[in-house]
Amino acid sequence: MDEREMNSEKNLRIDLKDRIEELLEKRDYSGLKDILVVMNAADISTLFDDLKDSRIPLLFRLLPKVLAAEVFVEMEADAQKMLIQGFSDNELKEVLDELYLDDAVDIVEEMPANVVKRILLNTDSATRNMINEILKYPDDSAGSIMTIEYVSLRLNMTVLEAIKRIRRTGVDKETIYTCYVTDSNRFLHGAVSIKTLLLADEDALIKDIMDTNYISVHTLEDKEDVANKFNKYDLLAIPVVDDENRLVGIVTFDDAIDVMQDEATEDIKKMAAIIPSDKTYFKTNIFETYKARIPWLLLLMISATFTGLIITSFEKALATYTILTAYIPMLMDTGGNSGSQSSVTVIRALSLDEIDFKDIFRVLWKEARVALMCGGTLAVCNLAKLTFFDRIDFVVAVVVCLTLIVTVFIAKIIGCSLPIIAKQIGFDPAVMASPFITTIVDAVSLLVYFRVASLFLHL
Repeated sequence: MDEREMNSEKNLRIDLKDRIEELLEKRDYSGLKDILVVMNAADISTLFDDLKDSRIPLLFRLLPKVLAAEVFVEMEADAQKMLIQGFSDNELKEVLDELYLDDAVDIVEEMPANVVKRILLNTDSATRNMINEILKYPDDSAGSIMTIEYVSLRLNMTVLEAIKRIRRTGVDKETIYTCYVTDSNRFLHGAVSIKTLLLADEDALIKDIMDTNYISVHTLEDKEDVANKFNKYDLLAIPVVDDENRLVGIVTFDDAIDVMQDEATEDIKKMAAIIPSDKTYFKTNIFETYKARIPWLLLLMISATFTGLIITSFEKALATYTILTAYIPMLMDTGGNSGSQSSVTVIRALSLDEIDFKDIFRVLWKEARVALMCGGTLAVCNLAKLTFFDRIDFVVAVVVCLTLIVTVFIAKIIGCSLPIIAKQIGFDPAVMASPFITTIVDAVSLLVYFRVASLFLHL
């Protein structure tokens, strides 16, 4: 989306908000409903974010029951909490009855205990038991994001019987495009798509047309790995099985997209040395933002003191050749940037399962060659600048350029290896990103600089 389209969309949101405000002032509820019922649930949720909290309950009550449930799922947790507290028991039950089970679980996980208690009191016992069952799974597992609202078929069903079953039960299922074939013990045997059913002969048996080469995940499998399988295999849903290969639920692509977005946001924050949070920027208050940032800033500040100690230990060298001081920032910045390039590339490759620990030597060999090429190019360009523009002593120029090559080489080796090692020993590779690696490389670049200077300048 280019800047013109973004501005146009922003202007439309402003115009819509002004129109809604105008109709609210006139109490033209019929006009408000006519506008809302033709809007997408996500757009209505965005509109609610732009309005005062006092306006939202009234507008929400104007929505048809099904659309209201869809909008409720899209809303932020704080807005959901506000609505729940203002709902009558009957209104709350109506909304909950229209929610898919996995969405209901997500809402329960976000709410405080008193709100959760009221939600569970207004659900039927079967739904309550299913919500509690899903809540037992670890937060980062496939079981925590699955839904049990899927269509199951039997091996000996005919295509005609299967289609009748889908028509009878499919209305309450989250997806009907892929159906799963099980026996009486819920053992998963295969999957069949609606396309296959529609194109098959009515008398054909499900066991003869089903796909037995299906992709499934275990209930305790990491949800990020599950999301990556959607991307790898272009799936709409993935069955979730237990230790005995019994079907217990499915994960749908919309949940996978949410996981990808959450994981990407978490990785970006970790790479920027910020403790991740589930809240959006404006929903996070100043003190929470402070708490998320200050621990890493303190740690990095303390670690950066090593840089100062290195400079202090070479005070005599700097006093002899004060010109060396002028190139410290350039060397440190170049090293930090080189390490960041490698670390970010490797972290992304790790998240996409493109590389593993066994590939570490291949990665090192590739990055070493890239480092020499990058370092050599930077050194040649820098030598020309130092010689013809800065007009410094040639030996000093050689010291700076040799340091540049070595610094870039070491930075890229550190940048590519640390994330791989971190993942192997159980740490999040995203932590080994720009701030952390830059701090290490800064210290290393200074040590290299002064060692090379000592060697060539006889300090």
